[in-house]
Amino acid sequence: MKFETIKYEKDGPLAWITLNRPEKLNAISQTMAAEILLATDKAQCDDEVSVILVKGEGRAFSAGFDLEPEPEEEQDEDEKLQALKLELHHDFDMIMRFWHSPKPTIAAVHTYCLGGAMELAVACDLTIAAAGCRFGEPEVKFGSGAVAMILPYICGPKRAKEILLTGNDRISAEQAEAWGLINRVVRPENLEIRARELALEIARNDQHAVRITKQAINKTYEFGKMRNALKHALELDIAIETTETEESRRFNEILRKEGAKAAIDWRDRQMGYTGQVKRHDIG
Repeated sequence: MKFETIKYEKDGPLAWITLNRPEKLNAISQTMAAEILLATDKAQCDDEVSVILVKGEGRAFSAGFDLEPEPEEEQDEDEKLQALKLELHHDFDMIMRFWHSPKPTIAAVHTYCLGGAMELAVACDLTIAAAGCRFGEPEVKFGSGAVAMILPYICGPKRAKEILLTGNDRISAEQAEAWGLINRVVRPENLEIRARELALEIARNDQHAVRITKQAINKTYEFGKMRNALKHALELDIAIETTETEESRRFNEILRKEGAKAAIDWRDRQMGYTGQVKRHDIG
């Protein structure tokens, strides 16, 4: 199986999935999302693999979903709408594959872990971050929503609202650890070493017991609440993504022509802001 946007490598009982678009800060394209699904299928079907790890090649783990549209065939508006809905469902399935995987999953993240990439990392069973890594969910700045609304189940509704409604994309690794979004912070040069050590600790245990224990933990969230709520939240995100307003039309036009910074600056000017809002630690 040959991949274009990821790498798949076996390391004894471990399978490493590496996001491999370093020139794009590993932004998750439709092709990458499809290849991640294939790679997780491959690892889950391999009896020699006990733990699945995901990391990023180059300067960052991932800046999130790719904002640049991929080339597409000529389509009318209804066809484009249906294609977008299908893409969002695929993105959701890709993120939640790490949550639902019968085998434990670990994310090793560095530099940037934003948007959909943060949702993927949080959906993993364990997340290790290099010191200096930045987390955040800036979707509302772009008129979008979270594809997988998993944050409230990980860090609680108050913290999730603070992150998602402000579009905060400057959460430090230390804050993420304190808020329960990740397990631990390590020195950048030790990131893969520590992730591998943790994976091997899991791999040397009885694998049947490990998988059943993971299933039991997940089910405490899923029974009667999380699974249906996440599906409902996905439908609401689809409504956000597929509803065009005058503001979103102008914002997207600037985004395409001048880039993200120019588009956000334009919206700030509409609201009367002349400079960037500064954030300070409480206290």
